[in-house]
Amino acid sequence: MDIKSEIEKKAAGSNAPAKITKSMSIADLIKTLEPEIRKALPSVISTERFTRMALSALNNNPQLMECTQMSFLAALMNAAQLGLEPNTPLGQAYLIPYKNKGKLECQFQLGFKGMIDLIYRNENVQTIQAHCVHENDEFVYSYGLNPKLEHIPAVNEKGDRGEVVQVYAMYKLANGGYGFEVMSKTDIDRHAEKYSKSFGSDFSPWRTDYESMAKKTVIKKLLKYAPLKTDVIRAVSTDSSIKNEIAVDMSEIANEIEAEEVA
Repeated sequence: MDIKSEIEKKAAGSNAPAKITKSMSIADLIKTLEPEIRKALPSVISTERFTRMALSALNNNPQLMECTQMSFLAALMNAAQLGLEPNTPLGQAYLIPYKNKGKLECQFQLGFKGMIDLIYRNENVQTIQAHCVHENDEFVYSYGLNPKLEHIPAVNEKGDRGEVVQVYAMYKLANGGYGFEVMSKTDIDRHAEKYSKSFGSDFSPWRTDYESMAKKTVIKKLLKYAPLKTDVIRAVSTDSSIKNEIAVDMSEIANEIEAEEVA
């Protein structure tokens, strides 16, 4: 992708050429880069719909407008390339502001439902599930040559299952193969604190949708050993990262912004 060329094409016929500047708002930058967003998106999501979702995310979370242009665009392009809706009730993906060395940056974070969607794009997967185990549930598991996994949720008049103590994930393939992984709540929290830049953010899904994020964490661990296609594993491991070709495209914009600063 050549972002500069695309912007020039878009500006064709206009009296003034399109130019990316540091003073340009993120909302205007999104509209300017619609051609690149269109290239990244799968056919199931229109550019217009995705752009509306991005602008809605900015309106609903003003801190995103204060993030660096490059971090926001990188996160947005990641969501586009995976074909996931950012910051919507579907919970597929999140654009989250967080402080990094005194300035706000935007982090892309894959949601639980987004991860499930990506996994089911593999025709070999028959089912993929994740559940929280509460302290009043009956739960037994063991690894080894004869693995065992049994979970009976507690049922009582008060509907009180107690606090979450463990989370597990399991998959079953079309050929009959299966696997599961179990993590304690303590291990999940340690993992999130260590690897999620937005863990302590007020806008983090770890605060608003803890159980879904915990399930996602266990699924990611489970998939390290699952016999799935490489592209599926790569896709579900994209939290806080962008693919090389997108990074190259973002560098084009960065260079243009830097050139404006020098001028």
